[in-house]
Amino acid sequence: MTLSKTVQNITIGLIAIGTAFAGFTAAIPQASALETISDLESGDLVRGESFTAVYYYGADGFRYVFPNDRTYFTWYDDFDGVKWISDSDMGSIQIGGNVTYKAGSKMIKINSDPKTYAVDKGGVLRHVGSESVATSLYGSAWNTMIDDVPDGFFTNYSIGDAIEDADDYNTEDAAASVDDINDDKGLVAPEEIVITDDGYEPIDVTIDIGQGVRFINNSSDKHNATADDLSWGTGTLQTGDDYIAVFDEVGTYPFFDGYDSSNTGAVYVE
Repeated sequence: MTLSKTVQNITIGLIAIGTAFAGFTAAIPQASALETISDLESGDLVRGESFTAVYYYGADGFRYVFPNDRTYFTWYDDFDGVKWISDSDMGSIQIGGNVTYKAGSKMIKINSDPKTYAVDKGGVLRHVGSESVATSLYGSAWNTMIDDVPDGFFTNYSIGDAIEDADDYNTEDAAASVDDINDDKGLVAPEEIVITDDGYEPIDVTIDIGQGVRFINNSSDKHNATADDLSWGTGTLQTGDDYIAVFDEVGTYPFFDGYDSSNTGAVYVE
């Protein structure tokens, strides 16, 4: 019997603990004082005052959603160290996407696809081709090591090479290949362009594909950064506001200030 057919016979009760949410909630004792955004460091876990979902604060300046508790507990054992920030500060941090299962932690599947997958670095899924391979990798109780991922979150993953033999994959090596969520997702700090009363400083930056640029308005008036071809923009930035724009393709991206067209700049993506 193939692993795919075997999995179909596993009861829903084994794999349906903790259904998916748009950020699962957790009962965490409130901190004695709220942190500010300037207090946050890359890799922190954060939650708001009334927004009870826990997020990962990435090196790129975005917050990342844990779709459910099962995803969270592949990365963390508890909620120690979760920082509380105000709801307004939380709302000002852009959402970057969803966290995927930690590599090497468990196998996953979805209801509409009988295949079972091991998780590799970067949310890459590798089809476990047979029950014998699953037993070699996860032991005789391999069927308790499967979590069901709602179809809507399956698109957070990508499909890699199948595991046809136990030598094709090692759970310990997979887990050791990932230091943290920043490493898993390849998150890096954005370059910064500050908007002053005299214009953009600097007027241009050079970044890698997938890196962001944080536009910070430190002037005494509202401003923005808008693509020359209007394909992207920060929207209106009041004094003190910031916005991160991410660029996923090589090219030159000129921009201007919609509130003062004499202010121009460019992003170069290599």
